[in-house]
Amino acid sequence: MTYNKQPITEKIIRFQDCDPFGHLNNSKYLDYMINAREDHLIEEYGLNIFNMAKQHGKSWVVGHSEIVYLKPAVVMEKVKVQSRLIDFSDRSVKAEIVMLDSNEEHIKAVLWSKFVHYDLKALKSTAHSADLSELLEKVHVPIEEQTLELRAKKLVEEVRQVQKV
Repeated sequence: MTYNKQPITEKIIRFQDCDPFGHLNNSKYLDYMINAREDHLIEEYGLNIFNMAKQHGKSWVVGHSEIVYLKPAVVMEKVKVQSRLIDFSDRSVKAEIVMLDSNEEHIKAVLWSKFVHYDLKALKSTAHSADLSELLEKVHVPIEEQTLELRAKKLVEEVRQVQKV
């Protein structure tokens, strides 16, 4: 699967995050996925958004999120979370975050989140610095699909193709 070249984090689904059926609560998918993305930013790109906010008064805020749930994640299951930057502009970034089972045989969910670069002092969006723009260009992995549903279908098909090999 071409997706495997992206940063990956392994997580364990915890009891307190699940519904009475032992399935990960739908809102908790966002927590696990966004937390993994934050880890990827620090570990892969040396980009600590919390330090940025403290030192420069600028960071990103969520502008839009869209998620597709494909298979339940269950209590005490190990999952893998991968992410990549699929789009950006001078004032925003769009990340794709995918949760898979630990064997990478099934996609649990696909999330697209748009983050707006924000000046915490001026309380408004702001353009990325030249250094940030250079980093974004370097790590950007464009995709063809224009909707999350089409993208999720393509990713599921990629996983199936890998299993056939």
